[in-house]
Amino acid sequence: MNEKEIAELLNSNPVIAVIGASKNLEKDSHKVFRYLLENGFKTIPVNPTAQEILNQKCYPSLSDIPFKIDIVDVFRPSEEAVEFTKQAIEKKAKVVWLQLGIENQEAKALAESNGLKFVQNKCIKIEHLKINNNA
Repeated sequence: MNEKEIAELLNSNPVIAVIGASKNLEKDSHKVFRYLLENGFKTIPVNPTAQEILNQKCYPSLSDIPFKIDIVDVFRPSEEAVEFTKQAIEKKAKVVWLQLGIENQEAKALAESNGLKFVQNKCIKIEHLKINNNA
């Protein structure tokens, strides 16, 4: 997926569930969550061990979120990507995004065969910064 396609994805999909969002300020999943929140996205933390992250209600799973999600941003090991992709399909999300260092070809095939866009091994924060710096 090229930069223009990624820009279009991010500009047209403002509701992002962050699977694996962390309360730990040092973790990338917390830094990215904070960045998305501070940059105008409706950002929902998904973490079964937290009640709230940055004053946002935390949900134990994607299926527990009672409203529509555009992007499912995954901060979990590659081998868990297929399960989160299945949940994204059930939730009728538009995009599955696997963070930097996370790749899964089976999840990609599953997402695309169900009409979802799929991004892997890219940081959503870095990609958003690139778009804004080139604007």
